[in-house]
Amino acid sequence: MRDMRRNNRLNNNNKDAMQNKIIMYSIIGIGILTIILVALLIYSKNLSEDMENNLVDFEEIANVQNENNNTNTESVSTEIGKSVNDALNETNTTSPSNVNNTINESTTTNTVKETTKSTSTETTTNKNKKEDVKESKEEKKELAFEKPVEGEIMKVYAKDNLVFSNTLQEWTTHLGIDIKADKTTVVKSAEAGTIKTIKNDPRYGLTITIEHDNGYQTVYANLLSSEFVVEGETVEKGQSIGTVGNTATFEISDEPHLHFEVLKDGVQIDPTTVIK
Repeated sequence: MRDMRRNNRLNNNNKDAMQNKIIMYSIIGIGILTIILVALLIYSKNLSEDMENNLVDFEEIANVQNENNNTNTESVSTEIGKSVNDALNETNTTSPSNVNNTINESTTTNTVKETTKSTSTETTTNKNKKEDVKESKEEKKELAFEKPVEGEIMKVYAKDNLVFSNTLQEWTTHLGIDIKADKTTVVKSAEAGTIKTIKNDPRYGLTITIEHDNGYQTVYANLLSSEFVVEGETVEKGQSIGTVGNTATFEISDEPHLHFEVLKDGVQIDPTTVIK
């Protein structure tokens, strides 16, 4: 019996202890919640105050900017108005007669310049036309070649057919004409031109080549001498350029003669077609 009472007493004590713990924890929890709520209220209040202060600052900044814009606008407007007024005053200061005189002088000057320019252009154009006509006439001037030496043609031009070579003892082409003449006979330029080359050719012997206008060239081969001219020299029609010899190896068996060729634009043609 005594044990039962002791047990009941212990149970009651445990219940009381448990209830006391629950009450204590509840009080502690309520205290913590109260502290949190108070802290939140304080933070909210501070946040509201900061937002109000920021709004005030933004309004002040906006007002300052508006004042600056108004000031700049007034300044610009004043400057523009001043410039326009100054321009109007300068325009009013100039009298109509001065303006008219200036316009008339400018118009006269421009007219004179245009007339002079037109005249100069016409003169230049006419000059160019005359030069073109002159050059065209010079280009179309027909050359009149003459025989470099007097004598009979002992071998004709043969490009498309063959002639017999006494030296080679065979039928071959012949791209010039052979004019019979004694040794030391003076050879003359067939037309005015420039001495292009003077050389000893292995086949043609001592040879002089002359360049003429309109793409013509003349070749004088089988010469004995060329002491009358030098390369690059300008010669006239009929001017002495050398003497007849017998130096062409491919015609050495023939009688003394001048081997004469004519080229048009680098191509051999029959010399008899241009000799007058």
